[in-house]
Amino acid sequence: MSTLTSLMDMSMQALAADQSALTVTANNVSNQNTSGYTREVVNWEPVDSVTLNGSTYYVAESSDQSAISQRDLVLERRVQAQTSAESQSSAYESAMQQIENVFGLSSTSTSASSTALGSAMDSYYSALSSLSASPSDSSVRQAVLSAATTLASAFNSSATQLSSVSSSLDQKVGTIVGQVNTLTATIASLNKQIASISPNQDAGTLEDQRQQAITQLSQYVGLNQTTTENNGITLTTSNGALLVAGDQSYAMSTAQISGTTHVLAGIAGQDVTSGLTGGSLGGVLEARDQELPAVTTALDNLAYGIATQTNTQNEAGLDGNGNAGAALFTLSSTASGAAASIALATTDPSAIAAAATGEGTSGNGNALLLADLSTADVVGSQTASGYYAALLGQIGTAASSATTDSTAQQTTLTQLTTQRDSLSKVSLDEEAANLTQYQRSYQAAAKVLTIADSIMAGAINLGEQVTVS
Repeated sequence: MSTLTSLMDMSMQALAADQSALTVTANNVSNQNTSGYTREVVNWEPVDSVTLNGSTYYVAESSDQSAISQRDLVLERRVQAQTSAESQSSAYESAMQQIENVFGLSSTSTSASSTALGSAMDSYYSALSSLSASPSDSSVRQAVLSAATTLASAFNSSATQLSSVSSSLDQKVGTIVGQVNTLTATIASLNKQIASISPNQDAGTLEDQRQQAITQLSQYVGLNQTTTENNGITLTTSNGALLVAGDQSYAMSTAQISGTTHVLAGIAGQDVTSGLTGGSLGGVLEARDQELPAVTTALDNLAYGIATQTNTQNEAGLDGNGNAGAALFTLSSTASGAAASIALATTDPSAIAAAATGEGTSGNGNALLLADLSTADVVGSQTASGYYAALLGQIGTAASSATTDSTAQQTTLTQLTTQRDSLSKVSLDEEAANLTQYQRSYQAAAKVLTIADSIMAGAINLGEQVTVS
């Protein structure tokens, strides 16, 4: 009789185990499209032996009734780090494309003469060349002023657009900081829940939610992650500023320093702007604080060089009234801000000093020297056109490299994500196979229970098929 009882107990536990497995399978199927969900499997284990009246009884197999999430923590960290790298390269690429647009560059057009500023410079030096041939012609003199006005406007426009790009990136810094703070608060809350519910083992759905939040956070900022006691996680920025420790989050903040948005982070709220890397915040800061200032400085140097040389040479000749020439351009006292401030100093065509000293008002000696400025060194040892072409080449190369890097980072992220999903993502084919297996196992256990029940009833009724069933 004890053998029959053992058989019935084994069948009942098998039914419970298979029911648990069917529940896990159903849960996997229902969450197939749930973002961040990690598939679960049943942890099958043999049940401890039991000795009664000198006899040892075993149950063939059973389930611990808890599902184990199929996650690879090392692979998750790699996906997280790659997500950060891809987001930085994407944000940087976007900023570089905006800088390209300022100068009218594209993947098919990188010629200096095809841009608005390059065309304005060519027209300006061409007008000065025409002046040397007809120094007394008022229409030619007016053409020089018109070309000079167009050139100044082109510099002004480029400087304004670069400033606009910088302001846009500056605003993005504040927006990203707000998104970071929302996610760090969420992660701290999940740390608290996991510590109270499942401090020593996988927390299932809660860990899925936390990992998804961390992955989203890595899209915005580079992270260092440490696992702590009670199944908790500590997060810091790439340069060590604390973001999350247990159930406590430390919000980032921003401050305006010299008109630029700086990022403060950590317990003491230190300025971490210069050391932040990774995520879209890293890409935005790299473009705003490194690329844009370099391009702006180069543009200022070009505007300052052209205007200063023109003014110096015009002041060396005689204007149309026989007086000493004066500056044709007004601009700042130093190269800084020259592109934004450059403007035409006069609207009088006679202010152009075409004649050299001693030639009289109809001479063209100084006009020839003004025309020669097109081949003179303007910035360092480069001509205006050469310097501008080099600047556009640098911008185009940086933008192209950013695009190439962004594509490579995205490819790597896709590969890592595919590798992770092969382990963690729900496969309907696999779940269908499991469902069939567990159903048949359940049916077999039920059949064994039915047989044991029939034998038990027969034994109780001494072989008579009546009374007890």
